[in-house]
Amino acid sequence: MLIVQHAPWEKPGRILDNLEDLELPIEVQNVAAVKKPEFPHFDELAGVVFMGGPMNATDYDKYPGLKAEAKLARAAIGVGKPVLGICLGHQIVANALGAKVTHAEEPEIGFSTIKRVDKHDYFAMWGKELNVLQWHNDEVSLPDGAQLLARSAATKNQAFRLGSALCLQFHLEVSAALLEEWLDESSMVKWLKKSQIAQIREDMSQYDAQIQPLAEQVFSGFAARCNTYMQSL
Repeated sequence: MLIVQHAPWEKPGRILDNLEDLELPIEVQNVAAVKKPEFPHFDELAGVVFMGGPMNATDYDKYPGLKAEAKLARAAIGVGKPVLGICLGHQIVANALGAKVTHAEEPEIGFSTIKRVDKHDYFAMWGKELNVLQWHNDEVSLPDGAQLLARSAATKNQAFRLGSALCLQFHLEVSAALLEEWLDESSMVKWLKKSQIAQIREDMSQYDAQIQPLAEQVFSGFAARCNTYMQSL
């Protein structure tokens, strides 16, 4: 398993918990600034997770490693390896599949409502709406042939699947403890008022009990698919 991080605080959280439950071998790398990153041997990868981060998904001049990540995403999906994209990772994978990344009219930060567009096994426990944590300035269109799973008033593509890839613009992986790490990171909160930070904490307290079982279903399902793929290697 390869987990690609883009910032120290953008940790895999609940994703890692579920991968570790199945005792999958895991390597974590941060290669965004590396021109020619050395990923683990492709044939030995059971799956790939692309995490969030503060950069733009196509800022290849400043972060040349993002181009290698996009290439890895295309290759993995091409042979059916499980791929999971979160926030920036969602944008990297979608862009790698031909979608367009654009700067949103305004940032979407804090908890907001997303609407389920299509029911799928990944989201079998969903109702029609769910309040989730958002933290992004960019958005991405839907790749050709992808199944749109969720949208919000501000962002048309909140979740999609295509082949072996599942991508989420929002942050199911963030627990209450991980959120506190984010709020302690100055670069994450420099544009937020104290009242906004307080509201995010309050919303986490209110919604986390609803989010946790859904996150468990999504990430345990992803871990199971990685485990199955590993058995075929």
